Amino acid sequence: MRKLILAPIIATALMASTQASAQDTLKIGLIQPLTGSVAYNGTADANGARLAVKERNANGGVLGKQVELILEDGQCSPANSVNAAEKLIQRDKVVALVGAFCSSATSAVMPVAGKYKTPFLTGVSSEASLTEKGNPYFFRSAETDALLGKAFSRLIVDNLGLKKVAYIGVNDDWGRGSAKAFEQELSSHGVETALIEYFNHGATDFYTLLTKLRGSGADGVFVAAETQDGSTLVKQIKQFGIDMDVFGVGSWATSDFIKITGDAAEGIYAAVPYVSNLPGERNERFVKEYSAAYDHAPGKYAAAGYNSMNIMMDAIDRAGDTDAQAIVDGLHATDYEAPNGRYRFTEKGQGYGFEAALVQIQDGHTEVVATTRIANPEADSGGQ
Repeated sequence: MRKLILAPIIATALMASTQASAQDTLKIGLIQPLTGSVAYNGTADANGARLAVKERNANGGVLGKQVELILEDGQCSPANSVNAAEKLIQRDKVVALVGAFCSSATSAVMPVAGKYKTPFLTGVSSEASLTEKGNPYFFRSAETDALLGKAFSRLIVDNLGLKKVAYIGVNDDWGRGSAKAFEQELSSHGVETALIEYFNHGATDFYTLLTKLRGSGADGVFVAAETQDGSTLVKQIKQFGIDMDVFGVGSWATSDFIKITGDAAEGIYAAVPYVSNLPGERNERFVKEYSAAYDHAPGKYAAAGYNSMNIMMDAIDRAGDTDAQAIVDGLHATDYEAPNGRYRFTEKGQGYGFEAALVQIQDGHTEVVATTRIANPEADSGGQ
């Protein structure tokens, strides 16, 4: 009889203990593509975020609690990313969201974050209109296509001496936005446009597109593509014997891209907000810690995940509690020293102030050709 009486008491005590334990963690949701054509990049971002959380928890966590990172695979799909956000907010009770990666996926999640008044930060999505939608809960610690194009156009003209450029991009918001932004900026510096073409995620045969490129008269080709798509395209450019400068945006300076592209990566240029051999003590420390955890140097997306998660955790600490508006105010007050420079936000939630680099792949390694700073886009209109 005693055992029968004690059983429900013990069960109740265990349930209360489990609930208390759950309440002792601070939950942040992360949406990244862990499967599909950009899984390399989404996994790198998630690894950077994990490292940031591990370091923060080792130093006492946030608001006196250990941070619990809850990861969902959005696949860079708007529908899947929305489902992931609903789960994280409604079932997992996260206090903030980070991620979604592809601009189209991030755009789809933004109304969900707005509906539930959940602070939402992307460290990757670069389509310019995202911070123009007036969503007070949305912030971006990534450069926009336009900001990146503006920062790099003069460096590209000065260092590569290009006169006529072809533009090729993956057919999504990011690819189209990047090609448009670089085409506009390079045109403003007198560079002629040879052609603009797009391809679908996962394409494997670029014969028709490269036939157009070969006959375009271009002396350089800009490419907006991530690891798998970009590697396939670059390999076929070299196989076709097309002799022109190749430069682009995306994951081109990462160890994954260089490894799977092999000899075809030799000599190509990349405009990136981060590369592992940037100078500085903060970056050296980050590279050491990331390399120890994952057996390779961090790339653009690992740094993006690390930075965005640190920025969000800093904002929650600054807020003093998990009230959504307090976290939003905490994000606006960001002044974060990252491995690649100093991050702040405009009134619209756009990040600026950090460093970016034009690099060239040489002997399987990245060589920094030049660096530049991502400017405040509101500087000329009274912004902070």
